[in-house]
Amino acid sequence: MSKSLSLVELYKKMLMIRYFEKGVLKLFEQGKLFGTTHAYIGQEANAVGVITNLRENDTVVSNHRCHGHYITHKQNPYALLCEMMGKKDGLCAGRGGSQHICDDKFFSNGVQGGIIPLAAGLAFSEKFNKTNNIIAVFIGDGTLGEGVLYETLNISSKWDLPILIIVENNRYAQSTNIELTLAGKIKDRFTAFDIDTQEIDTFNVIEVCNVSIDLIKKVRRSKKPHCLIINTYRFVSHSKSDDGRDQNEVEKWKVNDPLKITENELDPKVVSNIKIEIENIISAEINRAIAAEVAE
Repeated sequence: MSKSLSLVELYKKMLMIRYFEKGVLKLFEQGKLFGTTHAYIGQEANAVGVITNLRENDTVVSNHRCHGHYITHKQNPYALLCEMMGKKDGLCAGRGGSQHICDDKFFSNGVQGGIIPLAAGLAFSEKFNKTNNIIAVFIGDGTLGEGVLYETLNISSKWDLPILIIVENNRYAQSTNIELTLAGKIKDRFTAFDIDTQEIDTFNVIEVCNVSIDLIKKVRRSKKPHCLIINTYRFVSHSKSDDGRDQNEVEKWKVNDPLKITENELDPKVVSNIKIEIENIISAEINRAIAAEVAE
């Protein structure tokens, strides 16, 4: 792994996301958040496994389920909490909410497919300025139904743009299984545009890391688009409590919890201490955000 990150450090990053999201869901129930929220619980290994291996000047572009990506990239839960609570200290002064974030080298938008041309534009800028930076853009399986995606894939391939597209296939568009909405194979949609694509079925952060390191190097070296499809699963509802999935199915998938997989590789005492540490950090940031000044 790059940056010499240990399994303990990767676990801390994933746990930070998990505890943040649990706290956010409680805040939503208490009526302390503005707008909606889409939790990332179950997919933590994806964000940590990919973003951890990016360089400081690389840019991350995200979607409506962006909290895990932002926290991994910026390690600033307080600013994100304030943004979601309409507070002055928020990333966009409390006006962007949960889905529309603009920070240094990080952008998100809740419009399906809308982030793809944005990411391509940023990648073109890096190419035009002859930098060695890349763009990593996260999309979900639901975005595969948007025409703008395929227009952007065509341009990215023809113009050799330095962009890594990460498809987090959590198998559901809200509560509708992809078997009812998608024809053919996801991988074929990218290889059709001559985009090198890898597909993995894993909830193991180390495995995501290893594949990501290789793909990031390829994008940086070739200055061409590449794609990583991660077949994953969302353990919570799409947004708040709108979950029409078979809950027995959901419970069965939880055996693949990325946190549990990592915990099994660590000393139980170390895990216990880390949980206390991260829980205290998130709790303090939540209390700090609650007390922060409301945006005008």
